[in-house]
Amino acid sequence: MPVVAVIGASSNRSKYGNKAVRAYVRQGWTVYPINPTEAAVEGIPALRRVTEIPGPVDRATFYVPAAVGISILPDIKSKNIPELFINPGAESDALLAEAARLGLDPILACAIVDIGEMP
Repeated sequence: MPVVAVIGASSNRSKYGNKAVRAYVRQGWTVYPINPTEAAVEGIPALRRVTEIPGPVDRATFYVPAAVGISILPDIKSKNIPELFINPGAESDALLAEAARLGLDPILACAIVDIGEMP
């Protein structure tokens, strides 16, 4: 079963970070919601950082402002996550430049659509 880190997961069902958690669960992924202020998202315990996820992660998807995303990129790199989706509205030139500097190759697309769902 593939593993995804939903960065910026939210318990607010109208936010895309919550919609992503639900979509990935429906598609059979193991989902790790990442949010330092949430205890759980859709009944799944939330973690504060990507680096707290036990074992390998197949994909990370950003639902955070670009300034926050920049600070998370080193954790993505250290966790060796092969796929990084930067969803619409989470990108910036600075984030993309830092990703490139770290050797990451982000995918600029909607991660929910990528798994065959509609947000």
